[in-house]
Amino acid sequence: MNVSLVKDLSVYQLVMGVQVPPKPLSLSPATLLSLVRAQIDLLIEQQIAATLWVKLPPDKIWQSELARYQSSVGASSFIYTCQIEESGRTKAGKENILSPRSSSSSHHVSIHLPADSQLRRENFLMVLSPQFCSLILAYRPLKKRKNQTSGKVNSNKNQPLLIITTVEGRIIQQVLDGIQKAMSDDKPLEFGSDAFNVANAGLTQSTETAFAQRPVEKTATPSPPDVYARQSSPILPASFICPTVPQAALMNQLLAKQLLRQDEINRQIITLRATKLQQQNQELHNKEQLKDEYLKNACQELRTPLTHMKTALSLLNSPNLKPPQRQRYLQMLNTQCDQQNSLITGLLELLELERDLERTALEPVRLSDIVPGVVSTYQTVAQEKGIILTYTVPNELPSVWCVSGGLRQIVINMLHNSIKFTPNGGQVWVRARIQGDYVQLEFRDTGIGIAENEIPKIFDRFYRVRTAATEDYGGAGLGLTIVEQLLLRSGGSISVKSKLYEGSTFTVQLASVGDTPRA
Repeated sequence: MNVSLVKDLSVYQLVMGVQVPPKPLSLSPATLLSLVRAQIDLLIEQQIAATLWVKLPPDKIWQSELARYQSSVGASSFIYTCQIEESGRTKAGKENILSPRSSSSSHHVSIHLPADSQLRRENFLMVLSPQFCSLILAYRPLKKRKNQTSGKVNSNKNQPLLIITTVEGRIIQQVLDGIQKAMSDDKPLEFGSDAFNVANAGLTQSTETAFAQRPVEKTATPSPPDVYARQSSPILPASFICPTVPQAALMNQLLAKQLLRQDEINRQIITLRATKLQQQNQELHNKEQLKDEYLKNACQELRTPLTHMKTALSLLNSPNLKPPQRQRYLQMLNTQCDQQNSLITGLLELLELERDLERTALEPVRLSDIVPGVVSTYQTVAQEKGIILTYTVPNELPSVWCVSGGLRQIVINMLHNSIKFTPNGGQVWVRARIQGDYVQLEFRDTGIGIAENEIPKIFDRFYRVRTAATEDYGGAGLGLTIVEQLLLRSGGSISVKSKLYEGSTFTVQLASVGDTPRA
């Protein structure tokens, strides 16, 4: 059964419009959930068949409370559910979890609200029964409040709610009057179904039964001053009486259940925070271990050239050293100095990259603006080794996302490796093409290749390919590490296929500007 409001309304404004309105409290959504659960607990325990007016978040954790109540009390309950419409659909957009086994459509009315309704920023649970009436209301302020000290704005998710909870009949009556006007526009409302009559009959019967158990109220006299009666309303039977204050026993039980539910929520929050702290501690521990391992490897790598230089210097002090030997040791010193410089430069570049990478913004860049210039720079090196170096980068390729200056560094590192590990007379190709939502940049060579068991290690810091016990191609072993870090920040990836002594193909993928990078 579905109906719509004739007029817009705000339950928060209705409540605040009464004489001496209740003071809203700034509380968390978790506290609101504990209040709703405590209310449902009381209704179930006392088996109170009530009419509920509800607007709660569509998430299952909230809607399951209504299903829990309806499955316990059964068809004697009646629920009005307010739902925001968006593009012809309700905001919930989810399967209604109110079980058809425990309820029927004749006891569940959906109130459709326009997308710009004032109720969009409100959630509430209003309970109407002869024994007990209550209202739990949460309002999210329209304007975000700016933190004066940090200048940050609270997000909707973390922003506290203004919550009101009341059992005062005068306030609930004010809300009922507002709903009546919004639904009927001061005219009798025809639902066009027997559903409402069935619900009203059940509530009227519950009312009569409740008052039959209270002899002092059996006489057909006008309502006393301490109650609020509806003379005629399409949303409640005419005989319904909203008590000013519920029975003391019910209030005591409600307070006890609120405390229990709040304690449960607090324990869950503490558990979640403890789990989060444990995860953060574990992450910090892992980072410390990585840092220790990083420093250990760095020290070992820096110590190796120093050892070789010290050996060469010792040999140069020999009085019987022949000129060819002296030249060889001097060359060793020069090579190890270059190696030391390469390691220090690589370490500084990596440290600077890791420090600044997260703060570096992505920018669109065209491969045709970068690749040809870098390839031209390396043509001289390739020609010295007799290597044929070619590239294919179509001008019509879309721009890609990459950190500032990152694409040039990627191409330089990849070309440097391809030429270094390709023997004289070999070939190196660079090719770019579109592959789905990405632009693919491929570096292929006829070099020494990589053993299958070594491929997982090539992106590790300081790893250097060695094809024989005495063969070392030098370098810091940080080039591919830097490439991988740049690609991860840019939302791209890198993969490799290689066969020992036949060559390697490295494939770099970068998100095209038409798509959001998955950084």
